[in-house]
Amino acid sequence: MADVEFLALTTKPSARLAYTFQAPEATTKPVLVVFLNGLGLPQAFWQPVIAQLKTLRQGGSLPAFLTYDRFGQGQTTDRDPQDAGAEDPTHGHDCLASVQDLRQLLVQITTEKLGVSDVDSVSLILVGNSIGCALARLYAQEYPCTVAALLLLDSVLANSDFVSVFPDPDAPDFDPASIQPIPVEAIRAVRAGARRIFHPDVGSKEGLSRRNLRELLPASDGPQLKGPDGHGPYVTVVGHDFDTFAEESAKMGPPKGVTNRFVNPYWQRYNEGLAKITEPDYSKGPIIAPNAGHFVQKDNPEFVVQELNELLEKVL
Repeated sequence: MADVEFLALTTKPSARLAYTFQAPEATTKPVLVVFLNGLGLPQAFWQPVIAQLKTLRQGGSLPAFLTYDRFGQGQTTDRDPQDAGAEDPTHGHDCLASVQDLRQLLVQITTEKLGVSDVDSVSLILVGNSIGCALARLYAQEYPCTVAALLLLDSVLANSDFVSVFPDPDAPDFDPASIQPIPVEAIRAVRAGARRIFHPDVGSKEGLSRRNLRELLPASDGPQLKGPDGHGPYVTVVGHDFDTFAEESAKMGPPKGVTNRFVNPYWQRYNEGLAKITEPDYSKGPIIAPNAGHFVQKDNPEFVVQELNELLEKVL
């Protein structure tokens, strides 16, 4: 496992980010795989993926690997300096600000660790989980023609309030028969739980806000991304295992039947849209990660290794 190092962004010199970097091996062009955390799991959970991939490709070419914890997350104990004085510290900055931090981190890492002065000459593969998928998409949008591939592991529903996934028993046109055999009160309770835990108005410990994420990424199927070499980036869309996710969700409240009836089909449609953010010839998915809930890299790292290795074969 790579040692954790610390780095101060030149744009935010008063704080330090925790990161790990592993140098490339036997490559003819600079390729960097960047792992983007969700709100739940820090960078440490990517290490088994990297270790298994290195074993799989033993004796062959390997890209450089970068993991990091955002401000206020995991081993990065420093808060985002721009959040100082924020009215609500749990909504101190948005995803676009995190993407700008990522850009600066990549500028410094490629210069200091790869000896490359032009960050855009490096082939980037972005691997994201949950909100990390939103960050990957935003980065590819903000810096077009710079991302060679994206591996999106159970993306956050960026344009959803997470409550509207379920029918509204208080809507004028609601028909109780439409949700049978689920009781109306059960749906009402599930909506209340989703609002309390997952609504974009709910902040995060790290200060990353989702309040404007629906405006930043209003559709799952667009805009279509521009990759290097005049074509779209390779995009692999991975979804959770329906039954595993339903069991995982039941521990937090929603019964399995409710998750399977409403959440899983909704998420599948979202992922079907995600597969359209690149050209058809460069798209794969959505595919299901067997036995994996929302945190695919934790539940099935072997599957992530398989899909990432497939992208490496196309990019290296």
